[in-house]
Amino acid sequence: MMNIRERPVKMHKMVTELMVLLGAISLSYGAIQRPDYDDTPNPEFLNPSWMASIPDDQPLSEVTMPGTHNTMALYGGVYAECQTWSLASQLQAGVRFLDVRVRHVNGNLTIHHGVSYQRAHFGHVLEGVADFLQEYPSETVLMRIKEEFSETNDIYGAVVDFIHRYAHWDLLWHSRLVPSMGEARGKLIVLQDFSGPDLGMRYGSLNIADDWKVPTLLHVKEKWQSVYEHLEAAPAGDRARIFLTYSSGAGVFAYPRAVAQRINAQLYDYLRAKTDLNQRLGIICMDFPAAPIIQTIIDFQLEVIRRTQAFNSVPSKASLKHTISSLKKRGREDFKIDV
Repeated sequence: MMNIRERPVKMHKMVTELMVLLGAISLSYGAIQRPDYDDTPNPEFLNPSWMASIPDDQPLSEVTMPGTHNTMALYGGVYAECQTWSLASQLQAGVRFLDVRVRHVNGNLTIHHGVSYQRAHFGHVLEGVADFLQEYPSETVLMRIKEEFSETNDIYGAVVDFIHRYAHWDLLWHSRLVPSMGEARGKLIVLQDFSGPDLGMRYGSLNIADDWKVPTLLHVKEKWQSVYEHLEAAPAGDRARIFLTYSSGAGVFAYPRAVAQRINAQLYDYLRAKTDLNQRLGIICMDFPAAPIIQTIIDFQLEVIRRTQAFNSVPSKASLKHTISSLKKRGREDFKIDV
């Protein structure tokens, strides 16, 4: 029988274990801005036109690019929030894959993450992408569109209506085929995750790793293994298919922030440890990415020719410092920057 003195110790142990399961220990009361993880309102530095130096004849399936999971999920508490940057900030920071979830009610398409309304509708997303591509025509944006928190299985007509109302038909890449970079510039490529006639490419045509279920933080190891294996397979995988790896995950006892703080750190270390940047990793889709990890992902391109990459970004001490550090670490002694 437990004595009175043992009860507080036992209770404290149980509370500690519960906090670990919930990820509460890693919950910061203030925003965090690390090289791999950022839940502050604004990116540390921007990189809005990094695709400009990719050759026009390079297939989009051979381009490595950063993306965000549940791109518009900025509200709803720790179980719903997956990002803190606005859509405009994500695009300016270099994100080129968007994961957009729409709730369909009477022809309206509001943005949701589960039950959580994200204070926006699909028109806001289209306007944001159109404005960005008008300003930076060298870029392209891929957008997965999926129905969320409704089960009509009939969003095609509403999506088309919103495109006509809030963007324009010619903004889209109208083919299931993977475009070249030249064909994709200035285009929104819909990755269609719903039924109906073709609006663009089919989401299911991608080679996807999305093991998003992370029941507790004790399962982060299995999540990372899935991410690692898919990234390792990407360089030698079918060059005609776009590889898409989700580093995001969540569960009842592991909310997105807690998972991202752990997985993003492992992802950043994994990418930084690679010395060969001349390889295709595909789309790497994250929760709460930071500007440095976005830059690190962008650095992985076939036929690496980005010796002036630092000057394509909006200048900042942080971006130059990160670039110089990367160059020194990876032994690129043939390229010098005077600061």
